[in-house]
Amino acid sequence: MDRRQFLTSSVAGGTAVRAATAVPGMTQDATPKKALMKAGHQNHASDADLRVLAGLGVNHICSGLPSRKFDDGWSVEGLTRLRERVESFGIKLDMVPLPLSSSYISRAENPHILMGKSPERDREIDNICDMIRNAARAGIPAVKYNLTILGVVRTEPTRGRGGARYSTFVHAKLKPDPPPAETGSVGEDQFWERIEYFLKRVVPVAEEYQVRRCCHPHDPAMPPQGYRGIPRVLGRVAGLKRFIDLAPSKYHGLNFCQGTVSEMLENPGKEIYDVIRYFGKRGKIFNVHFRNIKGGYLNFQETFPDNGDVDMLQALRVYQEVGYDGMIMPDHVPHIDGDAGNAQAFAFAFGYIQALIQMVR
Repeated sequence: MDRRQFLTSSVAGGTAVRAATAVPGMTQDATPKKALMKAGHQNHASDADLRVLAGLGVNHICSGLPSRKFDDGWSVEGLTRLRERVESFGIKLDMVPLPLSSSYISRAENPHILMGKSPERDREIDNICDMIRNAARAGIPAVKYNLTILGVVRTEPTRGRGGARYSTFVHAKLKPDPPPAETGSVGEDQFWERIEYFLKRVVPVAEEYQVRRCCHPHDPAMPPQGYRGIPRVLGRVAGLKRFIDLAPSKYHGLNFCQGTVSEMLENPGKEIYDVIRYFGKRGKIFNVHFRNIKGGYLNFQETFPDNGDVDMLQALRVYQEVGYDGMIMPDHVPHIDGDAGNAQAFAFAFGYIQALIQMVR
């Protein structure tokens, strides 16, 4: 073989090798797309917590709830103090939660919004709007929230790897309890009306003050008839698509709980990636709860990130593919006996997330 033939053969062979070993998220010239995602955390913002997070390299957080009501905690001064304290540890306060938590309606901070009762809901919505305004004035770019009546529904926990307790849901084991006393039965159209009523008043404020609002899906999915007379309209992918279409705004999107969305799917190990693509390509993923499960629709366990049915590396590559640049955080973790506050389980999750981000980077 002469020199020209050798070079031609080598180039052809190299091209074949590159094609055969192509990795998602990398171009054919092997130049990786920049991974802009970062490990994050939520709800823990004491000085002790921040010191640990800084040591673990978790430099972006969503704080705990500033206050259940519109008081000094939600003032510009109060929010600024919170942000500056977080930043003093070298950590960025990327968002705060609104007092619209995942609690059952009797424990909700602002229950009338989903009870549909005016004028009480109008006063509550006005307060939410003022909280969004003050978050912007304090330099906080995003808020997260829930729109739920039943909260998070689970059956008895089960044992998983090493005897750890896994949060579990088996629909067949649910008790046929009556509708909540606060709401009674709620029809699907009623539920959507209450959501739209809220969005029509809040989204314009978020747009004016450029604050991104991310809503968590209903956890878990239920059959079409719902549970206890309450439909889970944000507990199915079609419902989340309808939700983001209600307000065509770049400040209206999802707190994309990958675990909860996986719970909506018959085969999450195959289906979740296209769901990420759908919302990610539209720029509607504002935060990611990076949780894995075993099982799927109506029957699942919450697992450690490396112990479920979803390929979490593949999932992270899809977030990279769609250009997601926000936090990747564990929302909750299995409980290991003797692990106070689940500190070691969270540390494991942070390390796993950091390693996957480095891999795709």
